[in-house]
Amino acid sequence: MPMKKRLLIILGAIVAVGLVAATYFYKKYNQGGRVPIDLPEASQIIQIPTGSTFEEVLQILTQKGIVEDPVIFSQLADYLEYRENPMRHGRFKIEPGISLTKLVKGLQSGKQATINVVLTNERLLEDVAAKVARFIESDSLAIINMLHNDIEIAEIGYTRDNLMSLFIPNTYNFFWNTSPEGFLQRMVKEHDQFWKAKNRLTKAKKLGLSTKEVYTLASIVEKETLRNDEKRRMAGVYYNRLQQGMRLQADPTAVFATRDFDTPRVLNKHINFDSPFNTYKYKGLPPGPITMTSISSIDAVLNVENHDYVYFCAKGDGSGYHNFAKSLEQHNINAATYVANLKKRGLR
Repeated sequence: MPMKKRLLIILGAIVAVGLVAATYFYKKYNQGGRVPIDLPEASQIIQIPTGSTFEEVLQILTQKGIVEDPVIFSQLADYLEYRENPMRHGRFKIEPGISLTKLVKGLQSGKQATINVVLTNERLLEDVAAKVARFIESDSLAIINMLHNDIEIAEIGYTRDNLMSLFIPNTYNFFWNTSPEGFLQRMVKEHDQFWKAKNRLTKAKKLGLSTKEVYTLASIVEKETLRNDEKRRMAGVYYNRLQQGMRLQADPTAVFATRDFDTPRVLNKHINFDSPFNTYKYKGLPPGPITMTSISSIDAVLNVENHDYVYFCAKGDGSGYHNFAKSLEQHNINAATYVANLKKRGLR
């Protein structure tokens, strides 16, 4: 067979294979690329870590059962110029009925599904880091390293002792791939918005307290009573002690100072422990909060009840409420009532 004819045959074969491949891809793109994906569930959430390669993204999609044909997905990704290095990262929600083409374009656009980060009454910065790490990509070590970075937190006006006062318990909408620094800046924004609302800054100023001091006092109230309707009165007791130059002598501060959070009762070893957080040892407010405090406790301090009480004692009747007193004599009577109630309940 002449060489020229042989070359023409080979070239024709290559063209034919190319047409078959093009036809296959055309059908896949115009059919498979547009046919809804048969998801194993009604919807799927995928999380693409920061720095992921295309192959790693494809593996995630395949393992989730979202992509059945890795080859056609790869071809479609190339056609739509989806491949990057690194790939777009984040948390994405794959809705039922979506086509393969829309899946690629959705991942390509980087439009993320947000996640709710729930902050409650954590005691320590380490607890905050652990809680946040349950929701976002960053691990707790990265977050706590940032919260313990004295230079960084000083730039926003805090120390390690009072940084807890930055956090307002609430549910916050975050992107999953938020960095530790991004988390901190968001908390600064939320903090400022909170204090600007409901005349809180004005109320704090009238009390002669900074926002950090209000929060710190509120953290004591938070640990002294679980009854919201009693918090304003409890706040009044401690505010009166502050105004009169008395030591606050708050049991929760002694517990916080020793970090003996599991103790069933406050003992001499707690109240004698030498720490600036121990208000049995030192006058005035501790250098920072002893817990993340609720909004109800903060507002209780800002709207403190005006009274002359400087003492209080648990009723001991199981109600969770307290008896309040203006004098030590009345306080001693209330203490005797507490003991009697415990005896009635068989607790003493």
